[in-house]
Amino acid sequence: MNKKFKFLGTTLAASALLLAACGGGDGGGESSGEKTKDDFPFLSIVTGGTQGTYYPLGGTFANLVTEETGIQTTAEVSQASAANMTALKNGDAEIAFVQTDVAFYATEGTFMFEGDAITDISAIGALYPETIQIVTLENTGITSVEDLRGKKVSVGAPGSGTYANAEQILEIHGMTMDDVDAQALDFGESQESLQAGQIDAAFITSGTPTGAVEALNAVADVTIVPVEADKAAELIEKYPYYAEDMVPSGTYGLTEDVPTVSVLAMLAVSNELPEDLVYEITAAIYGNTDQITHAKGSQISSETALDGIGIDIHPGAQRYFDEQ
Repeated sequence: MNKKFKFLGTTLAASALLLAACGGGDGGGESSGEKTKDDFPFLSIVTGGTQGTYYPLGGTFANLVTEETGIQTTAEVSQASAANMTALKNGDAEIAFVQTDVAFYATEGTFMFEGDAITDISAIGALYPETIQIVTLENTGITSVEDLRGKKVSVGAPGSGTYANAEQILEIHGMTMDDVDAQALDFGESQESLQAGQIDAAFITSGTPTGAVEALNAVADVTIVPVEADKAAELIEKYPYYAEDMVPSGTYGLTEDVPTVSVLAMLAVSNELPEDLVYEITAAIYGNTDQITHAKGSQISSETALDGIGIDIHPGAQRYFDEQ
């Protein structure tokens, strides 16, 4: 439905330009070619799977943006970070959830974007830590990353942010994807496959608590495999967009904190969006964090929105944060 309306909006805009070109006048009103807010009758926020954190947050953000801008905004299910960058590039979405590491890869043309850099995107701001959770069940006997060797492990879709995280964590532990029986599953599929005993463990990069893991814990005894401090330090030294993190005691029924690492979740935007519109979008989200009911809402703040961002900030977002 969004694509149809976008097509209609584009057609109307093109018709208006044609009429202006053919309508005579004094010749002093040539278009600069830059888009305005009126060129965006709809906005699409691409998120992730329904069992992750992006999708429920995206629904809240869409409502806030709709109220602030007057533009109907919807949250779309997607394959998350890497796919979302491609959606922005292809004009299939205007706003996207993405991991900070994946946004950096996209603009630099590295890793899953090797030779295909995406240069027409910029950042709105950082959101919250995306915790790398290596999820298993007590009955698998897996207690360390090294125990994953030879096991059936969900590592996310090839080219996804989760896949890159899994690859890099395995690397620091002396392994590659060839050392595990890698399964390309999304979070919901990972939950179902762990529950059915079809896989042994799953990498899930998402804000905690993650819906898929909570659902799994409701029917089985969940264990989170630690990334120990020495390995975390080694990982951060090689890939500085990581940070030390933990899954707190009490999450998923855990009886103690489990050390791990994280990247940051952020919002990226197409550079086609004009400064004034991105200013309004930024204000809608960061100016109304008290209306975000998801647990991660308490970690979203204009004070930390520019932390850990490795790509350019959109001028509209920068103007909003400069005013705070």
